[in-house]
Amino acid sequence: MSFARITVVGLGLIGSSVAHAVRARLPEARVTGYDGDPEVRRVASEIGLCDTIADDAAAAAREAELVVLCVPVGAMGAAASEMAGALPVEAIVTDVGSCKGSVVEALQTALPGRTIVPAHPVAGTEQSGPTAGFATLFNHRWCILTPPEGTDAAAVERVANFWRALGAEVETMAPDHHDRVLAVTSHLPHLIAYTIVGTASDLEEVTQSEVIKFSAGGFRDFTRIAASDPTMWRDVFLANREAVLDMLQRFSEDLALLQRAIRWGQGDALFDHFTQTRAIRRSIVEQGQDDARADFGRAHE
Repeated sequence: MSFARITVVGLGLIGSSVAHAVRARLPEARVTGYDGDPEVRRVASEIGLCDTIADDAAAAAREAELVVLCVPVGAMGAAASEMAGALPVEAIVTDVGSCKGSVVEALQTALPGRTIVPAHPVAGTEQSGPTAGFATLFNHRWCILTPPEGTDAAAVERVANFWRALGAEVETMAPDHHDRVLAVTSHLPHLIAYTIVGTASDLEEVTQSEVIKFSAGGFRDFTRIAASDPTMWRDVFLANREAVLDMLQRFSEDLALLQRAIRWGQGDALFDHFTQTRAIRRSIVEQGQDDARADFGRAHE
C-alpha cells in the first residue's frame, strides 16, 4: 500500500515539509522534487531536501507512483499540464491546496482519466520557501481528502495511509463542503488579519510609533497570520470566492450586532457572546489542536 517513488512539485513550506516528513517516516521511499523557480531548486539541492531535484516537471513525474502538488491553487492546472505527458498511467496525483472545488476541476481538466485524490493538510506557519519546512509539521493535524465521485476506493485509502504515515489525522468530505468549512475556519480569519494589519498600516502617524511599539498579543498574532505567503492567499480568495463572500457576509452581520451592543451599552449581550467564544477556544485546546499554555506556549526569558 505504500509508495516507493514520490514526487513533490513545489518546494515551499508545505512541499519541503512533505519531503522532510517522507524521508523521516518513509525512509525506503525515494523522493524527487521540482519547483518552477531555479533559485528554489538550487537551494533545495544544496540542503539535500530530496533524493533528486529535477530540472522540469515532466522529468520529476516520469517514474512517480505518487505526485504531491504543492503549488498555489491558481497554479495547479498549469503544474499538472506540465507533467501530464510523462506521468505514468498508474500514478496517483494528490495536492495540498486549501480550496478543493477549483482544484478538482483544474486537475481533472489537465489530467483526464487519471487517478486524482485531492488533499488539504490543515497545517502551516507564516514562513515560506524551501528552508521553512520541517518533518513534524503534520503531526496530529488534520488532512482532509476530497476525492471526486467515482474515485477508486483503494487509491483513496493509499493516499489516506500516506498522510497518516506523515503524522496526520485523516478526514474525507465532499469538495464543496470542504470549501465552506475552510472559508470560516481559515480563509475568513486570514482575510480579517490582512484587513486589520492593513488598517493599522494606513494610520501611518500611529503605525510608525505606538501601534508597532506597543503591539499587544492580539495585534501581534494578527500580524503573524498576515505575514503568510501573498501569492498563495491571493489564489485562495479568488478560487473560493463564493464561500468566502458568503461567510464574510455572515461575519459582517454578526459584527453589526456587536457594534450595536457596544453603542447601546448592552453588557449582557457582550458577556454572553464572549462566554460562547471562550468555550469554543477551550474545545479546540481539548481536541489537541492548539496549546493550552499561557501566551500560546511562547517561550519567554
